[in-house]
Amino acid sequence: MDIKEIRSLEFVEVTDEEFILIRDLIYKNIGINLTEEKRSLVNGRLQKILRKLNFKTFKEYYQFLINDKSGEALSELANVISTNHTFFGREIDHFEYFVDIVLPEIEARAKKTNNFDIRVWSAGCSSGEEPYTLVMLMMEYFGKEYNKWKAGVLATDISLTVLERAKKGIYPDEKVQPLPDIFKEKYFKHLPTGEWEVIDALKREVTFRRFNLMNEKFPFKSPFDVIFCRNVMIYFDEPTRDRLVDKFYQFTAPNGYLFIGHSETLNRTKTKYVYLKPAVYKKA
Repeated sequence: MDIKEIRSLEFVEVTDEEFILIRDLIYKNIGINLTEEKRSLVNGRLQKILRKLNFKTFKEYYQFLINDKSGEALSELANVISTNHTFFGREIDHFEYFVDIVLPEIEARAKKTNNFDIRVWSAGCSSGEEPYTLVMLMMEYFGKEYNKWKAGVLATDISLTVLERAKKGIYPDEKVQPLPDIFKEKYFKHLPTGEWEVIDALKREVTFRRFNLMNEKFPFKSPFDVIFCRNVMIYFDEPTRDRLVDKFYQFTAPNGYLFIGHSETLNRTKTKYVYLKPAVYKKA
């Protein structure tokens, strides 16, 4: 067997038909719009899965995906195709706005109604840095009064891989580095490995769930005061993005907020949200 034969066994080339099948499956189930320019990305990133499952063609892998009822295969595909790059303090001006504007507003409203309930959703939470940060900020803002609030954060993602990582709450030093030292001292344990682990009291305040934003219906019984969905919609085309934002709006409480990524924007002629500042919108 010569070197060309060995390489042909190692790398499976996606055909035109297979790329269309995989692309359409991803678009329908995950919402990510993969153009022809992303063909090499699909080809490259899925090689490891094909080797692991011993598939000789992308067609075999496609059949495996559509026949899997557990959702785990789709979750693995989503994790491989999307880029789960995040860290504590990413796009920090959002967190400053959350503390300076959003929480005081919610607090003032709660004192008038005697309803100390905050519903916060981190949609597309990846490995957990965002929801943990939101809880830390609420704990810092309310201090000893935090326990009288029905607070915490719902954190969802389509990828089981990143959700497992998020639940463990263990991060390398470079991801925790942007946090103030006081936060690291209060909310983390410094492990012998040099990594940082979120303390149990903080872990208990975040509910991690697998959830696909492409679901036709959202199962929530009550609307959210704050929705963070940052750097998720960059993968979506405009119709998919518009449909998702409409569903977010439906599940945003009156005077509630939507935070999106700075590289994203909403179509202001279509959305019912009111634009406040870059990447911050309100249901007024």
